[in-house]
Amino acid sequence: MKRLLPLALFALAVAARLLPGPRTIDDAFITFRYARNLVAGLGFVYNPGEHVLGTTTPLYTLLLAGLARLLGTGAYPDLALILNALLEGLSVVLLYRLGQATSGSRAFGAALGLLWAISPMGVTFAIGGMETSLVTFLLIATFYAYVVNRSRLAAAVGGLATLARPDALLAPALTLLDATWRRRRLPWVEACLWFAVVAPWLVFATWYFGGPLGQSIIAKSVAYHLPPAAALVNWLQVLSVPFFEHQAIPSYPPLIGLIVYMTLYLVGARDLVRRCPHSLPLVIYPAAYIAAFSLANPLIFRWYWAPPLPFYFLGILAGVWALLRDALMPIRRAATPSVPAFAAIVLLFAGLSLNAWTLHPNHGPDRPAPDMAFIRLEALYARAAQALKSNLRESQIVAAGDIGVLGYTTDARILDTLGLVSPEASHYYPLPPTAYVGNYAVAPALIAAERPDYVVILEAYGRKTLLIDPAFQADYRLVQRWDDPIVDQAYASDGLLMYARR
Repeated sequence: MKRLLPLALFALAVAARLLPGPRTIDDAFITFRYARNLVAGLGFVYNPGEHVLGTTTPLYTLLLAGLARLLGTGAYPDLALILNALLEGLSVVLLYRLGQATSGSRAFGAALGLLWAISPMGVTFAIGGMETSLVTFLLIATFYAYVVNRSRLAAAVGGLATLARPDALLAPALTLLDATWRRRRLPWVEACLWFAVVAPWLVFATWYFGGPLGQSIIAKSVAYHLPPAAALVNWLQVLSVPFFEHQAIPSYPPLIGLIVYMTLYLVGARDLVRRCPHSLPLVIYPAAYIAAFSLANPLIFRWYWAPPLPFYFLGILAGVWALLRDALMPIRRAATPSVPAFAAIVLLFAGLSLNAWTLHPNHGPDRPAPDMAFIRLEALYARAAQALKSNLRESQIVAAGDIGVLGYTTDARILDTLGLVSPEASHYYPLPPTAYVGNYAVAPALIAAERPDYVVILEAYGRKTLLIDPAFQADYRLVQRWDDPIVDQAYASDGLLMYARR
């Protein structure tokens, strides 16, 4: 049973991600194009000849490129799905071990692994082709290694996590700070191990790109328009519904949910640290992660939600475990809670999570998938890409606000109006607040200066800029539009538009 349980959890996590099939998110296609160009011998580039780091996940890009070359495949969405499913299976096994190590109970570890195995959040970004599964696995591995007193392994794995996504630096930073506090001196060996892992990339990126900081980070910091504290509000909403309670409970009160879950988390964190002092960095991690994003106040993309959630689950379950144990101790005279009582609450959380799945999605493959695995916008861009491919000449340039599907499918030279892979775009932002319908708008001066052959944008991106600009209207004509009422509602837009230069 001891061996079968982690194997069963692994199988469940993998099956839960393979079952829906690939439902690839637009941003994942940016990484796929970098990987494809690497395999083709064009270098670590998005547009051939342009050394711009437009992906925030160099490790995932290199891993995909290596696997594609090894397996002789160019089907990156399928490759990413299989890789992510296996990584998530390993994550669930590590969560089982982590839960067991911090609580002393296999039942607790199994509950933690189960909840992440079926979590709509974990599944959505695994099938979405994003690097989230790799990041989550490396974060869990970092904290697990530290909890079982293998601080050097934690530092090395933390280095890999940093290369998977820059914000993952928080994990090794917290473990190194905790080790410094406990030893009353800097853990030089661990610090050197972390640096030895990241140093080759730092040297290469500085030489090849001019610096290790991705252009996408710079672009997003200037192009998006957000109200103050938007990120914090977003996070509070996420923390109030860890198991998607709002989809199962009519008139679910998010404030009450936030108070209940935060109370459980704080009770659980205190109990975890008391039982296992080395768990302090991992219980601090969600708060540190959320604080960092809230202070920076970037646009919070959905895949930013996932990394702290396994540890949030851990704290919540630890709070349930501690409260049940203390409430029932006078009756049971035991140091652990009643397993049936604990299991009933875990099954409630699992039922809420499963309720956020649908057997027959209204778009994409007709296979069970989380409701939040929304790719209708990607489907619109796929239609635009197919229309472009039949008319596009090799030397022509396509400007777009969302470049993933469009760039991957057409393989055209892309002018990214947001600036992720086109640094020149960032010089035209920020725009005046009146230019925005939502969080983003295309700068007319950028189009006027670069004169791309085609412009493909959501109507909302240009409603108060390009579409009322006389110069743009004189130089470009609308050649096609695509509509989807659900996309229009989600993005406050009126179709996807394709303009051609006159």
